[in-house]
Amino acid sequence: MRKCFLTLAVIAMSLAACSQTGQGAHSASPKEQTKEQVKNNKPKGEKAMVTEMTTEMFKEKIMDYTANPKEWVYKGDRPAVIDFYATWCGPCKATAPVVAELADELAGKVDFYKVDVDQQEELAAVFGIRSIPSLLFIPKDGKPQMQVGAMDKQMLTEAVNKVLLK
Repeated sequence: MRKCFLTLAVIAMSLAACSQTGQGAHSASPKEQTKEQVKNNKPKGEKAMVTEMTTEMFKEKIMDYTANPKEWVYKGDRPAVIDFYATWCGPCKATAPVVAELADELAGKVDFYKVDVDQQEELAAVFGIRSIPSLLFIPKDGKPQMQVGAMDKQMLTEAVNKVLLK
């Protein structure tokens, strides 16, 4: 029953995803983009934010796919979620506050990152990102899992609990 529900949810969210090959894929200028830094040891009352990730940062903090092209070797200390997005994508804009809210709630337990697929084309290609938003759930141990499409808070929370905090 859970697999059926999860499959239906994936299909529904996939329909809501933006195609990376759609019109306006390169319409956002770098000046329009915002960079947010996560504060894992945040002072009381300050919200945790989602870190904008580059390809180099991914290789340093998550996995160096050039050094280990055939095997997943996770470098992180905590589970992680990576939101692949674009500034021009409507469903991505709807997903971003949900991801930010969960990042705040799970600060210190799960690391949250985001990757602009227009700026980090190599990283998007490594994961075969064709539709956005796409969320990569990376457990501390085991293989990462990809979810394509926008997610509401309940769905994202369930996915994080099931895949990362089990």
